Amino acid sequence: MDFKPSPAASVSAVPPYGHVIINAKWRGSTLVQHFKGRVKTIYEEELGVVDLHLSNRSCVLYVSESDLVAGNDYKRKIVKFRNSNSKVNGIVIVEKTRLSEQYFSGLQKFVVLELGLTLLPIATPAEAAQLIEQMVHGESKENPFRKKSMSRLMDPVILNLVEQIPGVGKVKAMALLQRFCSIYEISNASVQELALAVGQATAQHIWGFFHNQL
Repeated sequence: MDFKPSPAASVSAVPPYGHVIINAKWRGSTLVQHFKGRVKTIYEEELGVVDLHLSNRSCVLYVSESDLVAGNDYKRKIVKFRNSNSKVNGIVIVEKTRLSEQYFSGLQKFVVLELGLTLLPIATPAEAAQLIEQMVHGESKENPFRKKSMSRLMDPVILNLVEQIPGVGKVKAMALLQRFCSIYEISNASVQELALAVGQATAQHIWGFFHNQL
């Protein structure tokens, strides 16, 4: 039986370590299937436009390929997401595929520059699951990634995501993942922090990618 926090508490609730509070519409979805038990799900009917609440008081909105291709309705959803969750860190995960890539630049400008939210691109639900797993397990003071070998961080899916950032190849992607615990941490790092891993020029490219300055 799923634990269900009350509707009034669902937005501000902090799930136990290793868990996410997830909108009930995702029950049985490909995204949840890709968690493979590494992230425990607490389903909630009353999250509104929010798709997931994480243990670090961050909330996630998932924009799919079909959302982007269908038109601008997703923009109203993102604005509602931002306005109704101003007290937590808002993260927008978006499927950037060959079909939706042409719309990504406009979405990036809207989400990052106009709304001030964090935008994290992924290609598939499997990559999204990897990213969410990083965020869920990476916020603990007893960070399991820091105690395990680098082989866990160098998961091919995660490594490939980092390599997609302009100016970052395999060697620099590995250097980034040795210093930062997740793509989420990379996206929020300053140029100076990034430069310690990859040098000033590449750090500028990475920062610009996540802040629409390229």
